[in-house]
Amino acid sequence: MIGHLAYAADAPCPTFVLDAGRLPREDEPLLARLAQAREYLASAGGAHVLKIALIEPSAHPMFDLDYRFVQALPSGPDRFDLRGSCGHSVLAAVLAASRSGMLPRLVPGARVRVRVRNNGDSVVCEAGQVERDSAGFTVTFVQPSPVPFADLLPAGRPRTVLATGGECVEVSLVASANTYAFVDARTLGVPDQAALFHAGGELLERLESIRGAAADLLGWPRGGAFPKIAAVLPGVDGGIAARAVTVPGWHPSIALTGAVCLGSAVRIPGTVPWRIAREHGTADGLVDITTAGGRTAVSAVTTAAGAPGDEGALLWATVAHKHVTFQGSFALPPLGHLQFEEVAQCLALSGAA
Repeated sequence: MIGHLAYAADAPCPTFVLDAGRLPREDEPLLARLAQAREYLASAGGAHVLKIALIEPSAHPMFDLDYRFVQALPSGPDRFDLRGSCGHSVLAAVLAASRSGMLPRLVPGARVRVRVRNNGDSVVCEAGQVERDSAGFTVTFVQPSPVPFADLLPAGRPRTVLATGGECVEVSLVASANTYAFVDARTLGVPDQAALFHAGGELLERLESIRGAAADLLGWPRGGAFPKIAAVLPGVDGGIAARAVTVPGWHPSIALTGAVCLGSAVRIPGTVPWRIAREHGTADGLVDITTAGGRTAVSAVTTAAGAPGDEGALLWATVAHKHVTFQGSFALPPLGHLQFEEVAQCLALSGAA
């Protein structure tokens, strides 16, 4: 079997892309194969690669590519979380699919429609500048029909108080692209953007504890990767400053799904991000997100509030200027029996098998 590596800028690590059509469909045998692949990857120096994308041409007429995300956990080669998604890995998967021949070669203006099998998301990846081993994208998470704001609040309300570590912390749990817990960093004693970006292990530990309490509330395992969590406060130059947690520590910037979720949360009345955005008067339109690793802009398009009880709905959310680099393909000896016969023969002739 052939594996591919691609890296989306601002992601914590590259994505390991595999052909889902050559792998088992059931979770238990699938994860056993992925554990073998992960052990081989680690032996080759790729232990830091914790994102896996399983892709195949979509049988659905509205999509080009089916995608399933697997979060590898650092606690062991056979430890995974199948619950959420990853926007950076979607882009890595699109570029790898194009380079491997699963999809046509990318050209500027091409749109690849991706069906996320983890959560049913529809993602449109529009290629901008395309080079030999890289491409830029504008990414839009499209809702098949308007999603009422109430359906984006898994706790049933814009803000929830969680008890953790002997303290009570107010968070907003929002489910858009991924489920996030957003907490106002100032309630944790972090006064401003500079302090947020320079905070170390103590704040990380507190956020992990809050994330664990959020997982308890949702009935999810504490040892998994979801829900995600981010501390937010007003940015120095307007917009929102954010510091997010990933596996296994601080995110270098913010996940693509995190930007989408934060942009959606800004539009939902009463959430923590909604309140923070109003401190700068940036609650509508494009939202600038400042992180320790750079800036990201997201635009969430919603319907206006209507009759009493109808506070609006999410239509789509867009993030532009995302860049992905293809890092190469290689044979996976532990999964060699899963190759196409003609590919196995070519590899045997080349000595690469």
